[in-house]
This record gives sequence, structure tokens and C-alpha cells, in this order.
Amino acid sequence: MDAFVSLAGGLAVALQPSNLLFCLIGVTLGTAVGVLPGIGPALTVALLLPVTFKLDPAGSLIMFAGIYYGGMYGGSTSSILLNTPGESSSIVTALEGNLMARSGRGGPALATAAIGSFVAGAIATLGLALLAPYVVSVALAFWPADYFSLMILAFATVSAAFGDSALRGLTSLFLGLALGLVGIDLMSGQARLDFGVPDLLDGVEVTTAAVALFAIGETLFVVSRKGAADETIEPIKGSLWMTKEDWKRSWKPWLRGTAFGFPIGAMPAGGAEIPTFLSYATERRLTKHPEEFGKGAIEGVAGPEAANNASAAGTLVPLLTLGLPTSATAAIMLAGFQQYGLNPGPLLFAAKPDLVWGLIASLFVANALLLVLNLPLIGLWVRLLSIPRPWLYGGILVFATLGTLGANPSLFELGSLLALGLLGFGLRVFGYPIAPVVIGLILGPMAEVQLRRALAISQNDWSVLITSPISAMLLTIAALAVILPIALKTREKGIVFGEDD
Repeated sequence: MDAFVSLAGGLAVALQPSNLLFCLIGVTLGTAVGVLPGIGPALTVALLLPVTFKLDPAGSLIMFAGIYYGGMYGGSTSSILLNTPGESSSIVTALEGNLMARSGRGGPALATAAIGSFVAGAIATLGLALLAPYVVSVALAFWPADYFSLMILAFATVSAAFGDSALRGLTSLFLGLALGLVGIDLMSGQARLDFGVPDLLDGVEVTTAAVALFAIGETLFVVSRKGAADETIEPIKGSLWMTKEDWKRSWKPWLRGTAFGFPIGAMPAGGAEIPTFLSYATERRLTKHPEEFGKGAIEGVAGPEAANNASAAGTLVPLLTLGLPTSATAAIMLAGFQQYGLNPGPLLFAAKPDLVWGLIASLFVANALLLVLNLPLIGLWVRLLSIPRPWLYGGILVFATLGTLGANPSLFELGSLLALGLLGFGLRVFGYPIAPVVIGLILGPMAEVQLRRALAISQNDWSVLITSPISAMLLTIAALAVILPIALKTREKGIVFGEDD
């Protein structure tokens, strides 16, 4: 009951005229940028992060949530129309959705994706509101050693989940941890890794790093791939709206997709890929029209797209209650909190309840606004898809540069943007994931502080990390998260070599 009272108070905050305007701007910007080919939610949020810099925290975070949800919605449009998923979680949507578009049923495909996303987002946001207080009550019992082990778990699971190799994920993570060491030591006040450059005493700016690694790095990577085939826009034929039969075939996949997406998205390293594939496999097994799968089945769009958006709300559970990002987009959102000096976690619920619950309630508003925007404005989004690639990525470079300079007008910051952008490009070329770098940069200093607090309390007794039951359990899970993928890949290689012999 307390959750409903808090949610009602949050709705009062979210429905204020100024916050409604921020939410509308956020969902419009997020959808407009997210609908462009090759730009997923993480890149969308990173690119638009500097836009919110000078707004008040409540309105800024509400706008930020709108950008996040808008980017998720926009990704489905490019997946269906261009067969260009913005990220791996949209791959399954593209499987059947693009086939529907090619057969002239792009309208119903876009409609079931939009409505399914609304249904899943609303249910998952309600789950977030109901679940968050219980997670917060558990988190308040954590000691510094437990928090440090929790962050180790986040490091391990994110590194193992992103990319094709756990070792490459860990390499990216340690690169981020090294960047997090730059600047003034939070405990002793000593300068570290500043190389005599005064601008580095404040550390690496998270906003600049996020924009550079995701937006600049992606742009340079796309430009470097010469000779790639240009996408062609498939026209939408027939009615945009779903028929009675489409509704009948979609509503159950929406609910099943939500049931897959929210709990898995809330788990460490759960992500959106697993629930979308599970949803697709389930719909293919349960469908009464198996002959349509592989040719454009609407269930294959409705279920995975609902799972994708439900998992997006699920990732906000550990982010808001524990301060732990479990996806690339959540890591960028954490940077958005930190640019206002706010650290998500149990104490934020106590210190800023209006802000937190207003943010959660604004997700309902963002879902409704996105449904209103996406259905009538499909024609506009299709026109955005026709922007030539040189103009598109040239615009991204200009927007990222101006946004960074607007947030921190400094020649050094511009040089940092270029250097980190080249780093992001290099990581992509050699197949290293980007998200662990950002997560290491953000969580590294926080983990260091918690470890040193734990050692101070225990008088430098390292055994405190394993004598605490919660800490020991979390460290065990973290170790398994790293060891199991490596062991399984080693075993697979052994089997293959055995067959060859």
C-alpha cells in the first residue's frame, strides 16, 4: 500500500505542466534519434545526455527517462522498416517485422510493436514501483563490504555478458577502471594519473566519455566500413492499423513477452537478448499459424518487442535501488544521475523521494505519450530514415561536439572527446565491448571507496569480504559468472578439436 501512496505522489510530480513538457520533449527526441538506422537506445541516450545538463534535476531526469523509452521505441521502427537493429535486443523484432514490411504489412508490424511496447512498459513500470521498496529495504542492511562485493558482481556479470569473449569484456572493464583512477583520490586527497595536467585533477568527465565512446566511436567505425551496401526503404502498403485478427493474435504474445522481459531484465546480466529470444521461441511453439513464421508472423513481432521494453523497465530496478547498471543504456543513465551529484541507491529513496517516485511515475506518462506519437507519426519517422548516411553521421559528430562544449566549454574537453572517440573506434575494430569501459569508469571509484571503508572498519582485515554472508555469496556468484563462460567455451573448443582428430 505504501508503494501506491508513493506512486500517487510521484504522479503529482510527473503531471506538473513543466515536467509534462520535459517528458514530451524527451520522448520526441528519443524517438526521432532512435529511429535512425544503426542508432540504438544506448547511443541515443549518450548523444542527448549533454542536452539535459543545465536543466533542474527532476525535469532533467524525467526528460532523460523519456529519451530512454523513446530510443527503445524508435529502435523497433528501423528494425522493421530497414532490417537494421540498433542493438542486439532488436534483432528478433527484425526477423519477422522486416518480412512483414517487405510484404506490405509494415503498418500492422509497427502498430503491434508500439502497442505491445506500451502494454509491456506499463505493466513493467508498475512492477518496478511495487518491487523497488522491498529491494531498498534489503539494500539498507548492506555494509561497505557487501556493497563492494555487489559492485564486483556487477563488474563480473557485465563483462561476461557483453561481447563475444569474457576476457575481452574484462579487458574493457579494466580499461574503464584505469580511467576511473584519474584525478583526486576521494579518500586521501592525493592526485593520481594526472600527468601534470591540471584539467585531469577533476577526473575523466563521464558525460564526455559516454558521448565519445558511443557516438563518436560508432560514427568513425561506420565511416571506416567503405563499400557497405546502403539500406533501401521499404514502402508501407495498405492500412497502418491492425485488423481484428491482428489484435486477436497479438494480445497474448504481449503479456507473455512482458512475463519474460521484466524479471530477466531485473537480474544482473539478464539483459534483453535472452527474453526476446525466449519470447520468439515460445510464440513459434504456441502459434496456430506456424506456416507464417519465417514469412512475417505478427506474433514474432508482438512478443519479442514486448519482452524488449519490459526488460528495459526491469533494468531500472537494480539501477534505482542499488545504483548498479546492468546494461549499456543503464550505465549512461547512471552518468545522467551523477552529473547532478545524485547517486541512485536506497539512500536516494529516503533523501529525494519526490524525485525518485516522480521519475518512476513519469515512465507511465512517457509510455502514453509514445503511443500517441508513434502511431500517427509513422510517416514522419519513415522520412527520417531517408537521410543520407554521410549527412546523418556528420550531424551526429556536430551534435555530439556542440553538446559536449555546451556542457563544459573547454579546449581540453574537446580534445578528450576526440581521444576517447578514437579509443571507442579502436575497441570496435578489434571486437571489444564498450559498455564495460563506461561501467568501470562510473562504478570503479565507488567500489574503491566502499572497499577502503570496509577495511577501515575491520582494521585492514581482508577476511571481512568472506566472513560477511552477503559478501561471500555475491563474490561466489561473481566468480561463477566469469569462470563458467570461459569453461564452457574451452569445453566447446575441446569437443571440436576432438571431432577433428
